[in-house]
Amino acid sequence: MKYNEILKEENQVLNHEGSRAFRMTPEMELYTAAVTSALSGKFYESPKEFVERISTLVGQVDPMFVAQLSVYTRTVMNLRSIPLLLLVELARVHSGDDLVSLAVGKTVLRADEITELLMCYQWRNPSSGIKKLGHLSRQIQNGLKESFNRFDEYQFAKYDRDSEVKLKDGLFLVHPKAKDAAQQDLFDKIVAGTLETPYTWETQLSALGQQHFDSPEANKAAVKALWEELLDSGKLGYMALLRNLRNILQAEVSPAHVERLCSRLSDPDQVAKSKQLPFRFLSAYKEVTMVQSTFTASVMSALEDAVKASVVNLEGFDANTNVLVASDVSGSMFRPVTGKSSVYNFDIGILLSMILKSKCSSVVSGMFGDTWKVVNLPRESILANTIEMHKREGEVGYSTNGYKVIDWLIANKVRMDKVMVFTDCQMWDSEKRGGWNSCGKDIGESWRKYKAMYPEAKLYLFDLSGYGQAPLNLAEPDVFLIAGWSEKVFDVMEAVDRGEDAISEIRKIVL
Repeated sequence: MKYNEILKEENQVLNHEGSRAFRMTPEMELYTAAVTSALSGKFYESPKEFVERISTLVGQVDPMFVAQLSVYTRTVMNLRSIPLLLLVELARVHSGDDLVSLAVGKTVLRADEITELLMCYQWRNPSSGIKKLGHLSRQIQNGLKESFNRFDEYQFAKYDRDSEVKLKDGLFLVHPKAKDAAQQDLFDKIVAGTLETPYTWETQLSALGQQHFDSPEANKAAVKALWEELLDSGKLGYMALLRNLRNILQAEVSPAHVERLCSRLSDPDQVAKSKQLPFRFLSAYKEVTMVQSTFTASVMSALEDAVKASVVNLEGFDANTNVLVASDVSGSMFRPVTGKSSVYNFDIGILLSMILKSKCSSVVSGMFGDTWKVVNLPRESILANTIEMHKREGEVGYSTNGYKVIDWLIANKVRMDKVMVFTDCQMWDSEKRGGWNSCGKDIGESWRKYKAMYPEAKLYLFDLSGYGQAPLNLAEPDVFLIAGWSEKVFDVMEAVDRGEDAISEIRKIVL
């Protein structure tokens, strides 16, 4: 046996469905796990198992890469929890320089992330003593000193919550040095609990809820007036706007205020600054469709425009580029993104595929489970298409026969420049199940046949779950794996087309 064949054999593993898969490098596995995480558990993996796998991987890779990944997941992929876990795990295995401190400084971007990081550290470094954070990492402490010097009173007050670790606790633990008298006064207010109550939609609604009204009509009028005031104030954040679209419509605000709301929702600059994950738009769209209002259609259109604005600069596609987008709707993809979310993992795959479809002139779209089915939908309606595909997922069954996507191309002699599969990568052959010694088909076998027919074709696997296995060898020509829930995965795809990869993009992060 040649050494190349030996290495290929050693690289093979069984996936969670007992079929052939291929190991990733520790860096690649850590990347895919991190950018697909909500810390709420996965179909094949409990939250505890996931965290322990992250911890093990952090100990196996270059500390600089972990630091860069923490910044990348926060600033590029716009995730909140996993960057903090990466920092905590890195602090457990690395010391002797300021790497962790630098990474903390570039990862903690909101005042509440100070306490979130400390609570994560306490969770992963439990202590039986009274001082649960008595042995706080010096490097995390140094990084948080910079963070305390970054925020103003409004930002501190907005996130000064009665949590396990409070801002006051963090101040005592970190001991930041005030840069001037005004900041020392601010630190004193944090300790005394006298921060000025911020003007936010939460505080305003809370104050309204404590008032007494003579009639339901008076209460309704007050709620309407408050939402109109909040929309006029400019202090209703973009995320708050998305979360409250249903409430705003049900309050029956004026047509002028609805117009102002829609204008802000669809404004490209506002979309870019908001850094919302695409599924947030889908979640808001689902909520809005349930509201009986003459303005519902206008808000739905604004949300469609917002999603399009999030990928306005997507390149690499023109009238001469033939593209296939395939969405995995198998049983293992039927899991909410977060515990209470109405959006499922397979919705993310469909949504990303519909975003991609909207940018392509020559495109075939569909979904696969037991079978592969082409689903023809208009290019322009990204969110509406996603919901329509969701309704039809049962038409293909619930296995993960990804090879049937490629077999359809082969049987119909369809030439594609780019084949893009959105999946959890746990593929298997439901018609003849087994490990790599079985006769079951896999996507790798089908892809090699297709490449023989069309040598210029490229296969992109968009990993939505990050279990650490690939359904075919990533060393094969023109096979690429990209992971994540954000439209930023398309930036990685562009890097891949330039001859780079996700790992090299992460390594560009400067600390």
